[in-house]
Amino acid sequence: MATELHFDCGTLVAPTLPDDARLRALFQKDARTGVYRTEAWRYREVVLRLRELKEPYEDRAKRFEPLSLELKVPIEPFPHQREALEAWTQAKGRGLVELPTGAGKTLLAVLAIAHIQRPTLVVVPTLDLMAQWQMVLSKHLGVEVGLLGGGVNDRRPVTVTTYDSATQQTEFHGNCFGLLICDECHHLPAPSYRFIAEGSLAPYRLGLSATLERTDGGERIAEELLGPRVYRAEIRELQGRYLAPYEVRRIEVQLPPEEKARYDEARARYVGFLRKNGISLSAPEGWARFLAQSQRSEEGRAAYRGYREQKRIALTSSAKVDVLWRILVEHRGDRVLVFTEDNETVYALARRLLLPVITHHTPVPERKTLLAAFASGELPVLLTSKVLNEGVDVPDARVGVILSGSGSVREHVQRLGRILRQRPGKRALLYEVCSAQTAESGISERRRQHSAYQEGP
Repeated sequence: MATELHFDCGTLVAPTLPDDARLRALFQKDARTGVYRTEAWRYREVVLRLRELKEPYEDRAKRFEPLSLELKVPIEPFPHQREALEAWTQAKGRGLVELPTGAGKTLLAVLAIAHIQRPTLVVVPTLDLMAQWQMVLSKHLGVEVGLLGGGVNDRRPVTVTTYDSATQQTEFHGNCFGLLICDECHHLPAPSYRFIAEGSLAPYRLGLSATLERTDGGERIAEELLGPRVYRAEIRELQGRYLAPYEVRRIEVQLPPEEKARYDEARARYVGFLRKNGISLSAPEGWARFLAQSQRSEEGRAAYRGYREQKRIALTSSAKVDVLWRILVEHRGDRVLVFTEDNETVYALARRLLLPVITHHTPVPERKTLLAAFASGELPVLLTSKVLNEGVDVPDARVGVILSGSGSVREHVQRLGRILRQRPGKRALLYEVCSAQTAESGISERRRQHSAYQEGP
């Protein structure tokens, strides 16, 4: 009897299996229905094993066939793009590629789609990126590109979706695509997103990221679901020829006496509570313990308010605003992106400096208008919190100012990447402004632990 393969809500089902230990180890017997069931992403391994055994099988699982795609707008790949594509191809169309922001990951994906010739689902983090990918894919492949997300439900052979939308729809369309591309694939290991890859049959997979490593080691999950890391290039390798040359300037500011006094008082209240209760924030469970303990007494709630206050003072010092103003005056002929840690800070800056803001609250049409004005030069300065950290193409930005941020290395590298798009004669400049003699200095040191910051340009 031929083995039948079926797709069922993100799983691969077989009513019967050959008597092969390796094949049966991939499946579990479903006690409810009596069939054999495994995660859909095992499809490729199952089919290859059946072929190796020369066992007849009937594939009723997949709902895709090869496409006829060609580049309508030719792409002449840079050497690193060509090497990455070759490495991925040699890995049989599975794997992760780590390239700096601005190094052409989207065009690499276009080349991969044209090479594999299969229906493709591209998964991206945001609606802005979804629209951006649709435009690039339509331009180079000359096909109508579908969208799933943001109120649009238009699935086509080449479709772009968001991680949030894909999570909800994979059980319905996980058998419709032969190539799965995960942009910013460091998001995929999150428990809520893994099903996007687990529930897809796609035998070909490509993960793209500028910074693959996660603090929780989750990149190993991305490697299991998408394939091993097959290519990597660093910012330092590509700057000057394929990325703009750049310089990083770190500026420390002193808190004014009144702010310093309030900072010290708030921090003493917060740190004193940690010591009294034996809480170490360097321990994996340290922050969770502090949150739990701080809500059990008035002393704890005062300590939490102290934590919030000392952080707010360090991140939003009036001395930082003065430095920012001097930077904007000095670079009044350039396009400048200003990054902050949170929305409260960026809105306060906007009111004080009368400058426009993009946050995750900004409606998509307004974002498009602001980004278009920034690209044209009509709007030379944009303030943002985190929404422009990832992916959004702002090639005309030459100066970046990190007024505040987290200790995340990824976030810091992404923000640097926003200003590295190559332009004739362009030299990018990143300012990092932090409050001296505060906890922010330690945060700054942690986020600078990347090769992009280890040497002079």
